Amino acid sequence: MSGSRSITRYLNICSANHPKFCSDGLHVAFLSNITGIPQVWKVKVNVEPLWPEQLTFEAERVQWLECSTVPGDDRLIFGRDVGGNENAQIYLLDGSDEICLTEGHEEARHIPGEWSKDGGEILFASNHRDRGIFDLYVQPLDGEPEIIWYNDAPGYPVGLRFSPDGRKVVFSRMESSFRNRLFELDLGTRTVRDASPYNGDARHSILGYSEDGGSLLVTTDMDSDFLYVARLDMETTMVERIVEADWDVRGLCLSPNGRLLAYDVNVGGASELYVLDLVSGEKRKADLGVIPGVISTRGFGDTPSFSPDSTMLAFSYTSATRPIDVHIWDLKFDEVRRATRSSLGGLDAGSFSAPELVSYPTFDKNGDGGTRMIPAWIYKAEGATGRAPVVVLVHGGPESQSRPSFDFRIQYFLQNGYSVLVPNVRGSTGYGKAYSHLDDVRKRMDSVADLAHGARWLKGQPGVDGEKLVVYGGSYGGFMVLSAVTTYPDLWVAGVDFVGISNLATFLRNTSGYRRGHREAEYGSLAHDAEFLETIAPVNHIEKIKAPLMVVQGANDPRVPLSESEQMVEAMRGLGKEVEFHVFDDEGHGLVRLKNKKVAYPAIISFLEKHVK
Repeated sequence: MSGSRSITRYLNICSANHPKFCSDGLHVAFLSNITGIPQVWKVKVNVEPLWPEQLTFEAERVQWLECSTVPGDDRLIFGRDVGGNENAQIYLLDGSDEICLTEGHEEARHIPGEWSKDGGEILFASNHRDRGIFDLYVQPLDGEPEIIWYNDAPGYPVGLRFSPDGRKVVFSRMESSFRNRLFELDLGTRTVRDASPYNGDARHSILGYSEDGGSLLVTTDMDSDFLYVARLDMETTMVERIVEADWDVRGLCLSPNGRLLAYDVNVGGASELYVLDLVSGEKRKADLGVIPGVISTRGFGDTPSFSPDSTMLAFSYTSATRPIDVHIWDLKFDEVRRATRSSLGGLDAGSFSAPELVSYPTFDKNGDGGTRMIPAWIYKAEGATGRAPVVVLVHGGPESQSRPSFDFRIQYFLQNGYSVLVPNVRGSTGYGKAYSHLDDVRKRMDSVADLAHGARWLKGQPGVDGEKLVVYGGSYGGFMVLSAVTTYPDLWVAGVDFVGISNLATFLRNTSGYRRGHREAEYGSLAHDAEFLETIAPVNHIEKIKAPLMVVQGANDPRVPLSESEQMVEAMRGLGKEVEFHVFDDEGHGLVRLKNKKVAYPAIISFLEKHVK
């Protein structure tokens, strides 16, 4: 069987995520790509997994959803964009009727907040007024949206919450990946006050108000290398630490009765899920199985959800051997069960392989004076009798982390004789704030050096063909691919770049206006660092490339514009370098549609078969 046909099975593996309890407490709404593109579905939770009911049917993807919390109200809101442009419009689903609440603002992006307690209105943020700035709105479900806060600076308002009495709104403005400011808005006077407990760089993610509205529960890394859960007094801005560890602790959600906190401890990349009783102090840990996995929180609103009576917790969970599915933790019986069973594309679940957590040495010293070690996950090729080629898979971000979640690409490669190394080079999250800042601005190429040291380490490992190493990545990971093949050209036999950045300076000029300031905090500013960014731009070092390259791009990408890929491909072809280029007119930042995946991934497999095997 050819690679093109066999990859199709892996492309038909489905997923289920973004679970939200319906107001009846008997059903969970969620997103699934069963039809080939994410839509809203609903399933009953107190029985063995059944075939769910589909609720949305359009040809475009749904990005997020929120259910009403009013008893007897089965309505929900959801966000849908067009062609991957990320300009999600807000829709109300009332029975079978879809009502666009943001009609006429199709060129704007909408960030969801929560429902009011009476179910009559919702909060959202949008760049209607200025494409580079997000204002705050209240949307009556039977009327027109009303702007309640005019933002005066770039940054995403997130974590939008009503106070218990409905008189105030709290939100966090994400000014960079490591700096958030907390604000509280009085809806009566329309005055806003900065409620941030700290003026330095710190993250503050809002979980919710206390029952009396006098404090907030937040996740923060203020005065810490790691995230922890804290209680913030809204009058004094004093912070009380509630849950902390020597790893990042992510506060996930509060129960409707205000008593239970669900949180996730990221231990070396794997999730440990807990529920803490904030009154008694009792802590419970969920049984997630013996294979390390991840509580999925992909995109806006993809967080766990308590049932209305606070006795069950719905969450998305995945491991290296299990695709993302919705799970229910029944707290009465302390039992975790699957609420969905996504299709495996006809493949045997026993054929999927889990990785080993390893670390390899890089070029510099850590804070203790020892050699810095780079954490990574390594997957060994199935049934390999000789030396196997290796795909080095680089995550995007860069403020992200490769974790032991299911990846159909990895499982395909393993079954077809490739091993896979998934490193978390400096700049990755999950290993402390200091580690995340090791690649900032002028230190950018140190992370590429980490990648090179991973390739050299692989050459010394048993069962590895050190002459057949592939570098593969998307978004910022695509920048890493292009930097790797230009800076260390002798290490790689091929490269695969998905929606990658070929020049950080042109990327900053051309990315969506609302993202520019956020990204400049990581990469450097056009005002002060443009010359440096030009010196490290892969597109300016095409002549050094020896490896053939494949480039895949969505035409509607609002993050990494099509021009980043076009200028790279044009420069390579101008010098006679070997490059394949695939552009998809109805995609954005990555591939969502199954029909397009069935074109791109067989092409990638053929490309690797030609140049690697």
